[in-house]
Amino acid sequence: MKITFLGTGTSQGVPVIACNCEVCRSLDYRDKRLRVSIHIEVDGKSLVIDAGPDFRQQMLRERIHQLDAVVFTHEHKDHTAGLDDVRAYNFFQRKDMPVYGREQVLEQIKQEFAYAFAEIRYPGIPQINLNTITNKPFEIEGVKLTPIEVLHFKLPVFGYRIGDFTYITDVNHISDEELQKVRGSKVLVLGALRKEKHLSHFSLSEALEVIAKVAPQKAYITHISHQMGLHSEVEEELPANVRLAYDGLKIEL
Repeated sequence: MKITFLGTGTSQGVPVIACNCEVCRSLDYRDKRLRVSIHIEVDGKSLVIDAGPDFRQQMLRERIHQLDAVVFTHEHKDHTAGLDDVRAYNFFQRKDMPVYGREQVLEQIKQEFAYAFAEIRYPGIPQINLNTITNKPFEIEGVKLTPIEVLHFKLPVFGYRIGDFTYITDVNHISDEELQKVRGSKVLVLGALRKEKHLSHFSLSEALEVIAKVAPQKAYITHISHQMGLHSEVEEELPANVRLAYDGLKIEL
């Protein structure tokens, strides 16, 4: 399995265009983060979890020529806004793009991209095949995904486990029952917005507490706002098995 971090950032916090903090002025490429998304190659299949506003830029940057499915964690715009750009894969692969999400996510997508589902469709619109999932394991062309239901304030969000890899982004609470699904993962990716406590996201210390409970071989922090601080400085504070993820980071299991 090969994992590529397409984006590790968030829209949370002060808009970068209006900010002059040390992170926004940093010349370290690891401090330059697009909206959170990840690409997974497993058993010859190519999957993306979340397609936010930067989706097209991310896929071009990583030269991802094949895409077999898009899987959504939840319906917030910073995770769904780039879905229109699957049309390029429709054209080259000559098939509809399978999209997976819980019912409320797919309903939101139908509203945001209503033109893609209209009775009379304009030529060249994205061709999307919606697939409803629940909090039960499912397969995409033979690849098994196990949803992990967490809370993003009061909004249910899905993380996903594929083999020994678990990916959870927008989260501020994981029940003991759902955490059991994560245990045994060799690699855990977990969202942490900043060091200070937040209403709907784990802080860094809260994320580290969860990581300590799971005890993976390796853990990566994602969904990072610039309020977290400089990548190089924050990494010095982390346990040996925990790193900050960055855009373009590649790992293999």
